[in-house]
Amino acid sequence: MPGSSPLDRQHPAVPSPAATGTATGTASAATASGLSPSALATGLLVALVGYASSVAVVIQGLAAVGATTAEITSGLVAVGFSMGLSAIWLAWRQRQPISVAWTTPGMALLAATGPVAGGFPAAVGAFLTVAGLIMVAGLWKPLGRWIAAIPKPLASGMLAGLLLKLCLAPFVAMGQAPGLALLVLATWAVVGRFARLYAVPAAVAVALVAMALNPPVSGALPADPWPALAVVAPVFTWEALVGLALPLFVVTMASQNIPGLAVLATFGYTPRVPPAFLATGLASALTAPFGAPTVNLAAITAAMCAGPDADPRPERRWQAAVTGGVGYIVLAALAAVTATLVTRSPPILIEAVAGLALIGAFGGSLLAAVQAEEERIPALVTLLVTASGLSFFGVGSAFWGLLFGGAMHLLHRRRRTAA
Repeated sequence: MPGSSPLDRQHPAVPSPAATGTATGTASAATASGLSPSALATGLLVALVGYASSVAVVIQGLAAVGATTAEITSGLVAVGFSMGLSAIWLAWRQRQPISVAWTTPGMALLAATGPVAGGFPAAVGAFLTVAGLIMVAGLWKPLGRWIAAIPKPLASGMLAGLLLKLCLAPFVAMGQAPGLALLVLATWAVVGRFARLYAVPAAVAVALVAMALNPPVSGALPADPWPALAVVAPVFTWEALVGLALPLFVVTMASQNIPGLAVLATFGYTPRVPPAFLATGLASALTAPFGAPTVNLAAITAAMCAGPDADPRPERRWQAAVTGGVGYIVLAALAAVTATLVTRSPPILIEAVAGLALIGAFGGSLLAAVQAEEERIPALVTLLVTASGLSFFGVGSAFWGLLFGGAMHLLHRRRRTAA
């Protein structure tokens, strides 16, 4: 959800197309008249759960690369419109439940990378670069094939390495802010016992209430709760291009767009790929100057919208994705309050909430990294180098992890071929 929120990484069991009905994906197949109340309810649930599940990760990622509270607020507003409008357009145009989300793994990459040369304007330049690459991927088929050819264990190892430090934060927080940390952890554990889907949103809600009742380090809520846009002139640097834009593009394609398409295919939907990449890339490019991170196809929100719970009739489930898009636009109004609460709270508490939101993503990435025995060592090398924080020439560890892991992959493949 704003998918691939952490929920996008939990990989629930998905029915086969035979069990759900076949979706043709054409406008003529979607001529069923009338609105679907269940699809509308599902769409609202998707927006609420998606926003609450990973907004802390987005804020943490933007803050880590130098965004101020005003810039984070602007980014949340812009990305809400970016997700909402592109989801509405794609779902309505193709009459398929195509969900769009912010890149939660990509924001975790920002949080792990930290400040870049050139500050937040350089990060905005990286967002624009990624948006352009996504549009190129939609237009130029070889690039999409190259991204798809990156071994999944290596991409998963890189993602797991990025998430490891953040996933340790909830337990580090128990030593630094035991009262609040234990309260948040207990909420997450108890709610997860009965309704796993709501565990992270409940923990986020408790953390936000605690932040509001204990006005943190730098003051109280903003006098004007209405969000405002702030223009950030992009700066393009070599360090941000190689150390941030390229890993962010790889993570977005390998961990969001490709799995999102696979989930839709599981339910019998085959959306046209070029329009999907062009729409999300263009939306990202238009909103990046306002501090908005990249948006992409979602997986679990797509599964929620594409499943039979949204509507028994596959041809009406696109309405859930449209409603979810409307929900994201409405939730953009909360940006000022959310950004102020989170950025003015103790950093370890913010990291703890973000870590809880990413535990599912970490588990899914780790499993995908080590599952294939012949790729286990290259994937683990990728994970460890990425988690080490290694940096050369201003280039972050995600790039070097993929580079070292790729070298190990080639070495092991040649050895198997020789044998």
